[in-house]
Amino acid sequence: MKKLLISTLALALLTGCGDKADEATEQSAVQFDQALHDSLPQAVLDRGYIRFVTDASYAPMESFAADGRTIVGFEPDLADAIGQVLGIRIQIETGPFQTALDKVADGTYEGVLSAMTDTAEREKKADFVDYLSAGSSIIVQRGNPHRVADLTGLCGNVVAIEKGTIQADLLHRSQSECDDRPMKINEYKTNADALLQLRTGRAVAVLNDFPAATHLATDSRTKDYYELASTAQYDTGLIGIPFAKGNSQLRDAVKGALDHVVANGTYADLLQRWNLTSGAVKAVSINGATQD
Repeated sequence: MKKLLISTLALALLTGCGDKADEATEQSAVQFDQALHDSLPQAVLDRGYIRFVTDASYAPMESFAADGRTIVGFEPDLADAIGQVLGIRIQIETGPFQTALDKVADGTYEGVLSAMTDTAEREKKADFVDYLSAGSSIIVQRGNPHRVADLTGLCGNVVAIEKGTIQADLLHRSQSECDDRPMKINEYKTNADALLQLRTGRAVAVLNDFPAATHLATDSRTKDYYELASTAQYDTGLIGIPFAKGNSQLRDAVKGALDHVVANGTYADLLQRWNLTSGAVKAVSINGATQD
């Protein structure tokens, strides 16, 4: 089912929530850039919007609001800011994370907005515009009943993970450290499915990007169920929006828009709003996983 984007910035303005609305107004003060608008591919201009796909189960990056339909989070807010600079609507639709890159390659979507880490392997399929840094962290049940402290503590245990993620790759690579007590790695379609296994005791841990893991351990709705096994971050890398190879015109326009968002302070405001300041990058980059 298609999900149209209404970010937290728009929601605050629509509901007129006092200081929150004022804060949203300040954060959404992004200047339209005619030259960047004109640089968009003609097909995008003719359609009138840019299509991104997401798996909205990864707060604070993106998740569903209480209405079960509106997608909210740091990346939807960032998309709002990009759209304001480019003078075009950003439409976000839900879809499986595992097939997202293929759907970009075949033209179903222009890009993926789903906390996707830029890797050398993924760059074979797509070009990334990178705007955040994060590593992977281990999430356990509140109280850490299995006393997991690091990856080797997962040996001999059941671990749940979203299929197709870099965390799944990390777990499979870590099996070599388990000798005769391998992990049982169960992979699921969404991160929400994996977390359900942890919450109900059918897995001892889940791995997420550090921002999502920290959110689960601190948010009032989830902190009674989850905590971090440690503050360690494994395989720190860059998160970005992948675009199809050959779609450099749109890639460069979005990169230019993000440059504006960083320069005028909106990027820093949004990082602070979503408690993501530790992942700030100094500059937006293209294909940062393989840059010298």
